[in-house]
Amino acid sequence: MSLPRKLKDMALFNRTAAYVGEVASVTLPKLTRKLESWRGAGMDSPVKIDMGGDDMDLEWTAGGPLREVFAGYAATEIDAELLRFAGAYQADDTGDIVSVEVYVRGRHEEIEMGEQKPGEGGEFKVKTSLSYYRLEWNGEVLIECDPLNRILMVDGVDRLAGRRAAIGI
Repeated sequence: MSLPRKLKDMALFNRTAAYVGEVASVTLPKLTRKLESWRGAGMDSPVKIDMGGDDMDLEWTAGGPLREVFAGYAATEIDAELLRFAGAYQADDTGDIVSVEVYVRGRHEEIEMGEQKPGEGGEFKVKTSLSYYRLEWNGEVLIECDPLNRILMVDGVDRLAGRRAAIGI
């Protein structure tokens, strides 16, 4: 019998601050591929052809406004913001703890302060549009997606190496 790993603790960092105790939740980027249906002559049914990755976002909620986030508003560089999520996932059957870290670069697409009422906890929501993504499992890089540099590493295999070689870059 096995039990699933559950998030027991987490932290979110940016290049100048550690949001320990300030961030309530983080929605990590969804890894998706654009698949296009194709049915050619002689095919009885369509198959889906991989047309590349889809856009990625990191969404997170803090208990109140964070000055550093406002300082990054309307950044002109596509990779202006560096964020790192660190999570400790534990399986209660063995007690083993796994470190999962997600490093991203991008810029804030939405900053939402929401409704503010005296004496009530507010929410400060941020949506960061990504230009870089890296997932580490216990310090080992499992996925690195760097569209600007034409890199897609998955479990140590560079999935775009053949394409770069084919066009001479």
